[in-house]
Amino acid sequence: MRGQRVLVVALVGFVAFLSGGWLLQRGTSRAGGLYESASLFADVVAHIAEYSIDSLGEGQLYEMAIDGLLGQLEDPYASYLGPEEFGALRERTSGTYSGLGIQIDVRDGWITVIAPIADTPAEAAGVESGDRIVEVEGESTFGWKNEKAVAELRGESGTEVTFKVMRPGVPEAFEFTLTRATVQVGSVRATLMLNPDVGYMSLAYATIGETVVQEVTEGVDALREQGANALILDVRDTPGGILDEGVKLVDLFLGEDLLIVDTRGRTASATKSYSTRRQEEWSGLPIVVLVNGGTASAAEILAGALQDHDRVVIVGTPTFGKGLVQTVFPMGPAQAFQLTTGRWYTPSGRSIQRPMQEVDGSLRIVGGFEEELRDLSGDSTAVDSSMVFRTDAGRPVIGGGGIRPDILVRLDTLSAGEREFTRALGSRIPEYRDVLTTYALEIKAAGELTDTGFVVTAPMRAQVVARLRERGIELRNATVRGAARLLDRQIGYEVTRYVFGREQEAMRRTRDDMQVKAALDLLNGAETTDDLFARAYGTHQGGG
Repeated sequence: MRGQRVLVVALVGFVAFLSGGWLLQRGTSRAGGLYESASLFADVVAHIAEYSIDSLGEGQLYEMAIDGLLGQLEDPYASYLGPEEFGALRERTSGTYSGLGIQIDVRDGWITVIAPIADTPAEAAGVESGDRIVEVEGESTFGWKNEKAVAELRGESGTEVTFKVMRPGVPEAFEFTLTRATVQVGSVRATLMLNPDVGYMSLAYATIGETVVQEVTEGVDALREQGANALILDVRDTPGGILDEGVKLVDLFLGEDLLIVDTRGRTASATKSYSTRRQEEWSGLPIVVLVNGGTASAAEILAGALQDHDRVVIVGTPTFGKGLVQTVFPMGPAQAFQLTTGRWYTPSGRSIQRPMQEVDGSLRIVGGFEEELRDLSGDSTAVDSSMVFRTDAGRPVIGGGGIRPDILVRLDTLSAGEREFTRALGSRIPEYRDVLTTYALEIKAAGELTDTGFVVTAPMRAQVVARLRERGIELRNATVRGAARLLDRQIGYEVTRYVFGREQEAMRRTRDDMQVKAALDLLNGAETTDDLFARAYGTHQGGG
């Protein structure tokens, strides 16, 4: 117990130091000093552990107290990270774990392989998209949740796991015995040539982690070798990642000695400027960056720096506005806490962080996704002049949080008929996903579809609707007619994924994407960054 009390005294003292003496100021006035207050706290914990009617160990009480302390701060990101949370954080930022290298999801009650990850035991052994994992170590997986499947398939590198799969077109289950290894989850989700001149790279739903610079460099170089004279860099729905890696990523696209981002906090260690240290890799390459309300954190640093230095044209909708610096303080090998220690500012001086307000008793970022519903491309004179900043070339950019695109392009909204179809599905959308996947796997098993540009026909749509009705989902004919476009697209994406692979699925999605189409319109025929800016603004004001 004495050891635990000493730990609490040390922890309280450390937190007091970090918080600028908050505890010290209150502690001295109420109990005569920091250490007396900490000792009092430890005594209270000990008494609760011994006498409370509920059975609570001191370790659990200390964790509750830490949660309570961090919860009292006006910091929505302050949190205690236990072994599980700390491990998950390290996995997200490093992009590595020990396992087989399979992206999975639950479909029709079964664990289904979405795709094997490149250069992993699963890919090497021949695991394919659409395989249903029906047994793991002799136990049926029917009804398993994703979390259980992940727990069973992952494990220490060098250990073995045996599982059975059912594959479309193969009548009987067959078995794999694979040795787990370290798996690297990439930051780049897709690289494609959209036409003979324009390459496309997506970081969507990925973390800007430790390998992002290498992946982006290799990806853009590969696109250039295939003939790409212009690039679409898609960071929509990219939640950010590690600050240092985001800075290194920006460094690829800008010249030497240019400011990337400022972090400003209360302490000297939290106040720092980051600048480029090298010559850019692809000088003069016309680039359009796609952003939306899911673009956050380090991805916003990227967009803001490239916009302020007139290196790219930003297309899409306003970004999320997550511009707070979180510092993780390890408190041993398996636990830590994180605290907001500063704010990020773009080279022109814009704060990336959106204003926060109290909602239902907690502070939350406001704006962002809501702003996507409004046209922000109008008269900037309606904006407070203190919120107008200037790029290197003198273009006005608007502050107030998040990154506003240079060209606002919203994705198509659902039609009235499509909204009615979604309402009709209601809570049974997972069953709808199951039906789509099952149908796609049957088409794969039949082996009759060979054209990646296939058209979804009315009979294909009718098959899916009939299966939904067999499950008791009531869909009026008028509802189905009103949702025909949505159904055709979603059937097309699912069938393409399982029959032709994720790359072809991504290609099909880009063909339907209004923001990608707008980027292509800008880039087609643009040989330099100046050409791109001339197309976007009618003047030559690009950098690089």
